[in-house]
Amino acid sequence: MIISLLFSVVIVAQENDTNQSVEQQNREKLDNIQYEIAKQESNIYDTNKQRSSIELQLKDDDLAIANVAKKINNIESELVITQAEIVTLKSKKDRLTQAKKQQELLLANQLRSAYTTGQHDYLKLLLNQDKTEEIQRTLSYYQYLNKARIKEINNFNHTIAQLLEVSTEYQAKIETLDTLKNQQITESQTLNTNKQQRSKTLQKLSQQLLSSQQRLNKLKAEENNLNEALNKLAAIIKAEIDLTGLSKLKNRLSWPVKGKMLHRFGSKKQGYLTWKGVLISAPISRQVNTIHNGTVLFSDWLKGYGLLTVIDHGNGFMSLYAHNQTLLKAVGDRVETGEPIALVGQSGGQISSGLYFEIRHQGKALNPKLWCR
Repeated sequence: MIISLLFSVVIVAQENDTNQSVEQQNREKLDNIQYEIAKQESNIYDTNKQRSSIELQLKDDDLAIANVAKKINNIESELVITQAEIVTLKSKKDRLTQAKKQQELLLANQLRSAYTTGQHDYLKLLLNQDKTEEIQRTLSYYQYLNKARIKEINNFNHTIAQLLEVSTEYQAKIETLDTLKNQQITESQTLNTNKQQRSKTLQKLSQQLLSSQQRLNKLKAEENNLNEALNKLAAIIKAEIDLTGLSKLKNRLSWPVKGKMLHRFGSKKQGYLTWKGVLISAPISRQVNTIHNGTVLFSDWLKGYGLLTVIDHGNGFMSLYAHNQTLLKAVGDRVETGEPIALVGQSGGQISSGLYFEIRHQGKALNPKLWCR
């Protein structure tokens, strides 16, 4: 029995090691593909060196904004947690202060009672008793009073120690809150500076006018780049067996962000190109939530799409979220339905803020309106 149990434990341990090894290998493959995608982008820039230089500057601007925006988002999360802790500590501090007052009053009454009784000599009180049962009763009474006093004194000391500890922690949290607020102000100023730099870069790009054919070629190259990236990613996710896909979830999923639909699936984009997803208008920094649980396959900047997250949902289904201000998840991360994965932005050269969103199955773009409600 024991040998069988030990054998089972060894088997489970080996399976866990194998699963961790496969997961690590997949994560490394995803990282390598992300690196290859970044390298191949240099091949799709226009022959116009000046425009290429400006577009590269735009990428740097987007990444700088993403870095600061992520810091601000983390600070805001810490602020919420710290403020909640301060409220809890304040409530605890108030309760302990009230308990301290009640214990002080109780001890004062006991001491006053002891003092009144103590005006008669304790030994005389015993010797003046004629009956043995009276002596015993008096002894029990004094022992009871002494025990009660000792108990209250101990409780009082414990309350004082707790109050000191809570007060110290409360003050430390107040100082942490002030530090976080100062950091938030500093990072917000940095964010504004980065946004001003990005505006200058966009202005330079707008001066580099493109003909309709040039714009078509540019969009086609960017779309091909995305397709090639997704095909590379799809080739290494066949080991994901615990993700069930989206086939049974038509019209049951929530949109990743609330906002006005600016461009619908299938509508004209440029020339013969059509929108493979939807563009949803939303304010900067609004949370972008994943439509279903899955694994992050891609989390980086991609030309034409800005800061992009791609999630594998299993059975050949993927969802894509582009033009974000910052990305909250890294390659290989597991995400749950409705979990924040990014913040709305305008990266990738967008003039106004919003989210570009796609759903794909086996590489084919699907109409998100058939899946989300």
